[in-house]
Amino acid sequence: MSGHFWLNHEAWAAIAPHLPMNQPGARRTDERRVISGIIHVLRSGCRWQDCPACYGPPTTIYNRFHRWSARGVWRRLFDALVQASDRDINMIDSTTAKAHRSAAGGKGGADGEAIGRSRGGRSTKIHAAVDSRGRPLALKITPGQRGDAPVAIPLLATLPPNRLCAADTAYDSNALRNLPHRAGHPAGDPQQSNSNPYPAVRS
Repeated sequence: MSGHFWLNHEAWAAIAPHLPMNQPGARRTDERRVISGIIHVLRSGCRWQDCPACYGPPTTIYNRFHRWSARGVWRRLFDALVQASDRDINMIDSTTAKAHRSAAGGKGGADGEAIGRSRGGRSTKIHAAVDSRGRPLALKITPGQRGDAPVAIPLLATLPPNRLCAADTAYDSNALRNLPHRAGHPAGDPQQSNSNPYPAVRS
């Protein structure tokens, strides 16, 4: 099974309590095996129908991914893991992906497509906040010309409080440096007079 992905005991112990239980219908297959299969497909980029047989029937792998996506299970699982993450330091940065010339025209207009024009042409920017081990905590997709610092404030405000945030000089702004980052309160809440600043570390 070289090259196949399997959830280890530590990872399974972290996510198992947050999975839907006592679901109606036929007897469920091994959830750990199915989720390992889903991650294998997402990591390798293979077609669902080409998912290795060791994970179970490809239709089961795809249906579980699709149905849990529609029900928000993956979103809730991600949020639960973020709350349990290392809170010593966060890191934030962005990267730009060039959009194909035929990418425009989708529903929702320019904002829904998150495609903009920058010096490199039509592009999309992916903003990410990660923990000290590089694991994603929050993601946001914007048009490529969008500045980093303005997006960082709402992105970081959704995360649990921590000690430091490491960022490069694109995030050097007073608004971000003074972001009151307290659990349960939005950034800049004027009622929080005892809010602690969110210190920034330049890299």
